[in-house]
Amino acid sequence: MTTTVAAYAAPAAKAPLERTTVERRAVGPHDVLIDIKFVGICHSDIHQVREGWGEAIFPMVPGHEIAGIVAEVGAGVTEHRVGDRVGVGCMVDSCRVCDNCKAGLEQYCDQVPVWTYNAVGKDGQPTYGGYSQRVVVDENYVVRIPEALGLDVAAPLLCAGITTYSPLRHWNTGPGRKVAVVGFGGLGHVAVKLAHALGAEVTVLSQSLRKQEDGLRLGADHYRATGDPATFEELAGSFDLILNTVSAPLDFAAYFKLLRTDGAMVNLGLPEEPVQIELRSLSGGRRSLSSSGIGGIAETQEMLDFCAEHGVVAEIELIRADEINDAYERVLASDVRYRFVIDTATI
Repeated sequence: MTTTVAAYAAPAAKAPLERTTVERRAVGPHDVLIDIKFVGICHSDIHQVREGWGEAIFPMVPGHEIAGIVAEVGAGVTEHRVGDRVGVGCMVDSCRVCDNCKAGLEQYCDQVPVWTYNAVGKDGQPTYGGYSQRVVVDENYVVRIPEALGLDVAAPLLCAGITTYSPLRHWNTGPGRKVAVVGFGGLGHVAVKLAHALGAEVTVLSQSLRKQEDGLRLGADHYRATGDPATFEELAGSFDLILNTVSAPLDFAAYFKLLRTDGAMVNLGLPEEPVQIELRSLSGGRRSLSSSGIGGIAETQEMLDFCAEHGVVAEIELIRADEINDAYERVLASDVRYRFVIDTATI
């Protein structure tokens, strides 16, 4: 039997979110029913509600940073029990048979993963995200949240955490490596914490020094303003890895010059408009420009366990559900330190 749950949804593109109800499917043999306790607001929620990345499915219930408690499990579920602390990130299914899925890289599924919202599930029904009271998810796409992590501060790790952890691990971040993080917001502040915990020397590259005190407190060794031309002159050839966390156009040529030989700049932000890049600026140092998208389920669990061990959590501002629309405007104005999290008890 399906379940009707309260949720906040955008009824149409660019429309304010409003309280409504959605149907959750009956719990199948391998499903987990989760009482959602907290859900983070990701900038990508705003992009998709406003169709900044293309045509979307409405009504849309955003939210892919979900933390909650297991309320019911299907008869075939083996990894989760009622009462467990669990999380759901950006995807709730994938083909499971392509090479990427078999390698634990479900985020790069050849048939495209089933995203937590703004997608169509294998049952042909739209997926609805975590701005709601409950969600039903296949057990294979549910992760365990360690006891050492509060559910509220762990919620953003399901996107912001894995989005930054995955490239840090892939590009061998550790002692002796120099990492720069472009932007110090929802993604950037988590990237700084993780890179520091992995043992790298960390530099924040931000438009101004407005958040410098926070950056140094949260693990950065250096904090430089990109609005100062001296920054690019003095840091030329400095970094093994640059993580770009912003969703705005950059002067990529200037940032490429900050890389060492064999250094990589990894783009995590997704601007709504096409970006032009002068490829000649990559030549001469065997530098590379790459991308990275979240992480697989096993790596997401690895990230949560790492965060629990090293005390890495998101810096959050907890809000009521009726504050979501105001929160969206504040995100666009960079007026949050550093991630909004919705208390779903207020839905």
